[in-house]
Formats: sequence, structure tokens, C-alpha cells
Amino acid sequence: MSAGAALSAENDKGPQADGNAPPPAQPQSPAPPAAPKEPAPPPSVTIIGAREAHGVLGREVRSAANENMGRIVDVIVDRTGVVRAAVIDFGGFLGVGSRRIVVDWSALHFGRVANKSDSITLELTKEQVMAAPEYKEDTPIVVLGATGSLKPLQFDP
Repeated sequence: MSAGAALSAENDKGPQADGNAPPPAQPQSPAPPAAPKEPAPPPSVTIIGAREAHGVLGREVRSAANENMGRIVDVIVDRTGVVRAAVIDFGGFLGVGSRRIVVDWSALHFGRVANKSDSITLELTKEQVMAAPEYKEDTPIVVLGATGSLKPLQFDP
């Protein structure tokens, strides 16, 4: 074989003939398709009759003697989500001279709340509410109880 033919035969073998050449790349198999996600289960649904429940924010609060005690402006819950008390905007006229006080949730009665115009009854007198300290955010909460006693709202650490 001539030198040219030997060189030609060498070139025909390609890179595999060279001991230093990397092996040819193996075709990779495609990754298996991801399993389809299960759809989230539907949420539970409860239907409450229109005359069975109503919101309380902004609702007027009256004493057992039918005195205007203010309006509920906030609800206080503990760390577990249990409603503990209501914040009532008490006194004043059109927001001037009013102050917020906190009353125990059990001191409120919701028997007549079928319509938005119905009020909530509070088991306290106007004098007891007037004597309650004002509620201020980020300070200890003093809750006026149904018996008229003032007590701190306790949270477990």
C-alpha cells in the first residue's frame, strides 16, 4: 500500500481510530413525563340562611334599658381564632369625642339581628361602660365583663 493510500485509509477511520479521541456521545433517553398534579379538593361549603346570621361590624349596640352604647368597630380574637371581645366606639357625636372600649363577647346578645337596622344588646349600663378604660392598640387590653368587672384578657404564652 502506498503512503497516500495508507493515509487515506487512516482518515477514513475517523476520530475513533485515534486513541485520544473521546468516545461518541450516547443518545440520552428523554426524561419521563412528570405525573399530572392532582387537582385540589373542592372547599367545603356551608349555606347559612339570610335570617340566620349577619355581620356585626358597624352594628349599633344598645343597653338593656335601650340606651345607645355605640357601634361595634372591631372584634378581638385570641391566637386560636376564638372571638374573645368586641371593640365598641362609645360616646361622642359623628366620631368627635368618642372613645373605644372593649367588652367581653359573652356580654353581647344577638337575638334581634335579623335586619341590618337591628341592634345588639349589651349586658352593661352606660355608667359601667363610661368607667371602662379606653382601648388603644399595642397596649394591654382591658375587657369589661358581663358582670361589670374589669379584667385583663389573658393569652397563654
